[in-house]
Amino acid sequence: MSSTYWGASAVVCGLLLTAAPVVAHHSVGAEYDFDKPVEMTGVLKRVDWVNPHTMFHLEVTGQDGGKMVWLFQTGNAGSLRRQKEFAGKRLVGETFTISGFAARNGKAQGFIKSLTMPDGHQVTMWFGDPNGN
Repeated sequence: MSSTYWGASAVVCGLLLTAAPVVAHHSVGAEYDFDKPVEMTGVLKRVDWVNPHTMFHLEVTGQDGGKMVWLFQTGNAGSLRRQKEFAGKRLVGETFTISGFAARNGKAQGFIKSLTMPDGHQVTMWFGDPNGN
């Protein structure tokens, strides 16, 4: 095969690889409904400090008295982990109140707007849709 063919193939492959991260990112507004605010108080069962988003697993008591776990997503895991409210603190097993927006798909999921810590002070985690929605 000619060098022109291999050169063009390399350029196409390079473009596809650089486009992959753009395709992987999602809009907050596409996943969460800003017309469905939620506020829940419960015991934090687990925190997943994964990029690009931290995930909080909050066990709440339903109206029927049964327990269920809601999965709440927040922003950048790295910057959140460095905040004084979270750095080096034991979070799992503590009671938190989370305010945010419910998932559009109806699952027990939400996006965190603010978090009330066990000591009562509130941490705002999201000031508005970065996508302009």
